[in-house]
Amino acid sequence: MTVAVPGSIAALPRVVGSALRVPVVGGARVQYANLDHAASAPCLEQVRDAVDELLPWYASVHRGAGFASQVSTKVYEQARASVRKFLGARQSDAVVFTRNTTDALNLLARSLPRHTSVVLFDTEHHAALLPWRGPNVHRIETPADASRAAGVLDAALSRTPVGPRLVVLSGASNVTGEVWPVAELAAVARRHGARIALDAAQLAPHRPIDVKALDVDYVAFSGHKIYAPLGAGVLVGRSDWLQAADPYLVGGGATARVTDHGDRLGVAWSAVPERHEAGSPNVVGVHALAVACEVLGRHWEQTEAHERELLGRLRAGLATVPGAHELSLFGPEHDRVGVVSFVVTGQDAGFLAAALSAEHGIGVRDGAFCAHVAVNRLTDGQRALRASLGLGSTAEHVDRFVAALRSLVAEGPKWRYAIQDGRWAPLEDDRALPPFLH
Repeated sequence: MTVAVPGSIAALPRVVGSALRVPVVGGARVQYANLDHAASAPCLEQVRDAVDELLPWYASVHRGAGFASQVSTKVYEQARASVRKFLGARQSDAVVFTRNTTDALNLLARSLPRHTSVVLFDTEHHAALLPWRGPNVHRIETPADASRAAGVLDAALSRTPVGPRLVVLSGASNVTGEVWPVAELAAVARRHGARIALDAAQLAPHRPIDVKALDVDYVAFSGHKIYAPLGAGVLVGRSDWLQAADPYLVGGGATARVTDHGDRLGVAWSAVPERHEAGSPNVVGVHALAVACEVLGRHWEQTEAHERELLGRLRAGLATVPGAHELSLFGPEHDRVGVVSFVVTGQDAGFLAAALSAEHGIGVRDGAFCAHVAVNRLTDGQRALRASLGLGSTAEHVDRFVAALRSLVAEGPKWRYAIQDGRWAPLEDDRALPPFLH
């Protein structure tokens, strides 16, 4: 199913659960307002339908002579082409399927040549911040103005020793939604002979990515961020470092041949991409990811228009909430995707998130969003709230969120709350879980 977009002859893809109604304290049910797309986006209806179509053919990939196995293998391998097209990647680029962005970036970290210098800004998501260890890792402070980022990176690369170098960049901040100047920073990296890895987890659901135009070497993103919540991610990029590295995981699929030499085993590893895809592949998740890529790739104009409208509505609404302060790395006018984080003076973020859910049926995220350095710097150590938009968001969701937040700040909650197991929760919570959990 699709829904018309005002001013457009095309249609916006629909998500599963758009009519979901959830219980609120006191016994009523309301339509769920999912403003937590940045954590995990709901499933596209086209993805669900594609998975349903595949399931009767589901079988082992690369390992069976049966017809269903051949079909599943074909589906799995065709997915590489869909991802390559979605990213505008080079034909020579490897497409390695992983569990998620974190898995993909850890795979790349394990594949770097010895003594590779890694340079990255310090406000990255933990998936891009933590995999790189040792004395050759250079974290640089994110400047307050994006126009200064190129100069900061240039200076940092000038201080690194001669040898292989890798610059790790986010496409868009998962805290503020702000879009990084990737092409400009990639050009700086190129002047120093460095490669560029792009964490596209928060950019891929919102904007088209062109590997060749950006001139980056590696891209990682997750299916669950692009409306394919079935446990698949991908690393796409130049194959030489991946081919030279030992497998990230060892086991079936990663091995071309194993021979017994008595006191030891002789192992010949498979070529990339199978070299880093040990074990039975997640063909259903990979198919879901590929279909999501195909659907989003046909709807960028509508997707961006939808999110721009709702983002403007959300930010304007937040400006009317007493004490609300939006977080920003580069300033309020900087380009951003549909992600807004903020604090409210005198209010605990965890309490507000719990009350928004319990009393209003609104889902948002509170905390530090797996980007502790960034959030702590922007809030002086406070927890923050994040509202994030996507294809499942509507104007009614945004307006209800703003009205509910304003009411909680001005009048307080209608229910009693306490901290339970480290989190705020309503006392005497009468909301029933769905039947399948009983």
